[in-house]
Amino acid sequence: MNKYRTHNCNELTKKHVNKLVRLSGWVHKKRDHGNLLFIDLRDNFGLTQCIVDKENKNFSRLEKTPLETVIKIDGNVLQRSAETINNEISTGDIEVKINSFEVLGTTKELPMPVFSDQEYAEEIRLKYRFLDLRRKKIHNNIILRSKVISFIRKEMEKLGFNEFQTPILTSSSPEGARDFLVPSRLNPGKFYALPQAPQQFKQLIMVSGFDRYFQIAPCFRDEDARSDRSPGEFYQLDIEMSFVEQEDVFDVVEKLMVNLFNHFSNKKMMFKKFPRIPFKESMNKYGTDKPDLRNPLLISDISEIFSRDDVKFEIFKKLLKSGSLIKAIVTKNTNTKPRSFFDNIDKWAKEQGWNGLAYFSIEKDNNEKLIGKGPVGKFFSEEAIKEVMKITSAEIGDSIFMSCSKEDEIFEIMSKSRNKIAEDLNIIDENSFAFCWITDFPIFELDKETSKINFSHNPFSMPQGDPYKLDLLNPLELKAYQYDIVCNGVELSSGAIRNHIPELMYKLFLIAGYDKSQVDEKFSGMINALSYGAPPHGGIAPGIDRIVMLLANEKNIREVTMFPMNQNAQDLLMNAPSEINEEQLKELNLKILEKK
Repeated sequence: MNKYRTHNCNELTKKHVNKLVRLSGWVHKKRDHGNLLFIDLRDNFGLTQCIVDKENKNFSRLEKTPLETVIKIDGNVLQRSAETINNEISTGDIEVKINSFEVLGTTKELPMPVFSDQEYAEEIRLKYRFLDLRRKKIHNNIILRSKVISFIRKEMEKLGFNEFQTPILTSSSPEGARDFLVPSRLNPGKFYALPQAPQQFKQLIMVSGFDRYFQIAPCFRDEDARSDRSPGEFYQLDIEMSFVEQEDVFDVVEKLMVNLFNHFSNKKMMFKKFPRIPFKESMNKYGTDKPDLRNPLLISDISEIFSRDDVKFEIFKKLLKSGSLIKAIVTKNTNTKPRSFFDNIDKWAKEQGWNGLAYFSIEKDNNEKLIGKGPVGKFFSEEAIKEVMKITSAEIGDSIFMSCSKEDEIFEIMSKSRNKIAEDLNIIDENSFAFCWITDFPIFELDKETSKINFSHNPFSMPQGDPYKLDLLNPLELKAYQYDIVCNGVELSSGAIRNHIPELMYKLFLIAGYDKSQVDEKFSGMINALSYGAPPHGGIAPGIDRIVMLLANEKNIREVTMFPMNQNAQDLLMNAPSEINEEQLKELNLKILEKK
């Protein structure tokens, strides 16, 4: 017999009745019935109910044994009576009568309970993460994460990809977020950077002729935390392919995602062939480039309506003349909703710091004439309402929510309003995954404060059109073979077909303010490699953390990360970041200066 166990805590069934077994695990829960003590014993695999009666010499010791003590028990498997069977656990048909037990690991007083998944303060959870990880929900999330990564590896191999590891110590990049820097002991005054992504290396792998690469890659970015973004580090499924066009990348990723999400979830896939939505169309229809397609509401631009003489909504008309846009959202068959429904949405909008949402419902009066019912309905003539209906595809019985603001604000207002209205109407299909591709991103964008042209996405992307006949005099009109994959309003990744032509790369970087010498200095390895016969190539890198977050139905990425940092990028468990001693500083030729 094994020193610690003959079975795991999820294995025993009716076929083991009357057998002598040995189990080891944590005391999960205890129920004292006076003459009989019930103990739920837990290990990584499940629970087994164990019992000991008052006649047993171990009764009083077990009664005093604290929860989360690690024990080993020897006992006999008994069949439970029909009324005590627990169908919620795999061992629910049996229980183990304890003959003897031994304490393998004692415990101090617990700072938080393990047997429940109740919410607890983040600081406690992260400081005692090893206890938090014992709790059922988060323990299962981490197991799910492991299984997802294993599944992805097998699927990528089936699709003809090889897994390669790229360096962790590399050079700093001028693009993207802040780097994490590592001082070099052997090269005083110089620093490595931890990779924000293996971008340049995976392109070099293509130049090296390996054709199809993937990696479960750690990435490091010194950026602020969000609910869907860890501070410091995260993992992504890094993919690169040679001799491909955009649709070839889409085909591989769609096959992977459909298989992955069908394997790990019972939710339906809304699309097996993911919709391709141009960036501009996405912004106009959904107010964002991360649309949740489970939400059927659409945004329409009704600015032109307010140039009519028979529209008397003077506030919006005045704002329109000053350069604002007017956008609308139609809700179907909501004219019978109580006034409180509309007022609550308007109140919510004001709480966001906006001017609220104007609204009216479309109805007919006793003379069969179209009218607007609601606070601003009186400002629209019948002909104006007909024009609104034409532009928005609204019908009698529908309601119109409107907002007016500058272009750089209106998209955020309408995107958030679209989500809020759909939530209040309960029309988001929570039992589905809705993937889509956002395509045709502009290569460049204008910084409105400095009037400087910057790269809007990945600077290594291939422009659309003939690369040797591009209109570089109008750079803001250029679109790239750049794409995002989005699921349920969560951006999983950005990707692109890469610019593998050095001469074109120099020209595009020059538009963004980098001359040839700067490009050669910052990207010397890649620009040099591209000069020695580079294949057309492209790729993408979906975030592992966000994939698992969706599959686990979690709202916060920390719930699917084993040892996450807090909002201030601190590891409370290991006390990182920490100070280093003078000897270490001296070895690295560093000196800490007091911040003035």
